[in-house]
Amino acid sequence: MAGSTNKAAVPEAKGALDRFKYEVASEIGVPLSDGYNGDLTSRQNGSVGGYMVKKMIEAQERKMAGK
Repeated sequence: MAGSTNKAAVPEAKGALDRFKYEVASEIGVPLSDGYNGDLTSRQNGSVGGYMVKKMIEAQERKMAGK
């Protein structure tokens, strides 16, 4: 994430979030690489973030439901 100004609310989770981001990108077919990704469209980058949020919400809902 070169040049990123985002800061994790829980810094200890940064590595796990990075791995999750690349996992999600791979699942949805976005060619995200470590380093420069300026050749990706806003739609591609946004879809990675959006799908990450969707998966995190689903995981939290399962946890809240005791599953």
